[in-house]
Amino acid sequence: MTADADRRARALLTRVAEPGDRHVAALVRELGSEAAVDALRDPSSRRADTYAARLAAADPDADLARATAVGGRLLVPGDLEWPSQLDDLGERAPWALWVRGAADLRMACLRSVAVVGARAATHYGEHVASVLGSDLGAAGWTVVSGGAYGIDAHAHSGALAVGGMTVGVLACGVDVAYPPRHDALFARIAADGLLVSEVPPGAAPHRGRFLVRNRLIAALTRGTVVVEAALRSGSLSTAREAESLRRIVMGVPGPVTSAMSAGVHRELRHGSAQLVESCADVLELVGGIGTDLAPEVRAPDGPRDQLDLLARRVLDAVPARRPATVDSVARTAGVAPAEAHAALGLLEIEGLVESGAAGWRLRRATSP
Repeated sequence: MTADADRRARALLTRVAEPGDRHVAALVRELGSEAAVDALRDPSSRRADTYAARLAAADPDADLARATAVGGRLLVPGDLEWPSQLDDLGERAPWALWVRGAADLRMACLRSVAVVGARAATHYGEHVASVLGSDLGAAGWTVVSGGAYGIDAHAHSGALAVGGMTVGVLACGVDVAYPPRHDALFARIAADGLLVSEVPPGAAPHRGRFLVRNRLIAALTRGTVVVEAALRSGSLSTAREAESLRRIVMGVPGPVTSAMSAGVHRELRHGSAQLVESCADVLELVGGIGTDLAPEVRAPDGPRDQLDLLARRVLDAVPARRPATVDSVARTAGVAPAEAHAALGLLEIEGLVESGAAGWRLRRATSP
């Protein structure tokens, strides 16, 4: 079988079978793509009726031409551009991918992170998704998402805003804008990133295709970040797919009063996801060992943080209002008068205490 014949047969199968069809995947794996098509055409096959109508209407040459017309192409296993990490899906791996855009899919996904979440996102979630998208893009990482309203769109837009790479994995043809109001966004992704789908050009989105495509989002990337998700959010299926593939699953916490974060909080509580707050946190988990460490988060140093134990004890013994003598401060602190005197001099230099004719007291700006 020639490479062109294999590509044409796989193009036909994307029109005939639904993504993730295990029967067709098994035929392709066992017989090859052309023989799989012949097996589906065999009227004696026990499942012949399932595929007959679509087989009769399928025109792979027209689909390939339509893809070319919009700057697209069909990728098949064995192509240099085919992402080898899709093999982790095993029997659920796609037999072909329609791709629109000039970038190389395999190279784009070598350093990639999925950012997914609620369609009915809050302003908080949209802001977090935008910042994550832009920060990941600026750091040279590809943002992969599903092109939906809410979190997906803001993650894509954030990456595009800084000239970063983004990949939209669709449940419709790469030349179909769904949702329709995202036609401009998809045009930008096709121009500067990539649109990917298992269904051929012109194919409409079906409800079941959204959940099935989530396995691709999980498999293409090193990890999945869920920004917002209600308890029954479809985006959690991407997290479950990532977990089953032993990819890193991350969740961004939200307000405890927000139903849009309840699903994320459940994943964090059960240990299914790791808590992240920023791009630095994400890259520490998915990046190279020892090379993408996030800076330690700590509170800013206060004026007392650099003091030794003796100075802190003396400072705690200095009154805020009425001045006290050195002997009084020493007695309260439980130290020798000479130690108290030396510490008070240091504390005065640091601007924490002040002295007068009547004794020592805290400077008003540092009073507790």
